[in-house]
Amino acid sequence: MIIELTKLKVGQKSRVVSLTCTGAVRRRIIDMGITPGAVVVMRKAAPLGDPLEINVRGYELSLRKAEAQGITVETED
Repeated sequence: MIIELTKLKVGQKSRVVSLTCTGAVRRRIIDMGITPGAVVVMRKAAPLGDPLEINVRGYELSLRKAEAQGITVETED
């Protein structure tokens, strides 16, 4: 199933399919290691969904919800 990164549940694992964001935000996300094919695990989500904490390429990363909406992932469910 293909969804936005923001829709993942805590503990759920997925693979990045594409980045729909543009410009400086896209460059920043790529620089952090979030590229198509990267495995992402949702670690924590703040009560209102901002920020999100994910594990990607062996390290923990916090993202704003607005940034995470530009990341499309595929789950195994």
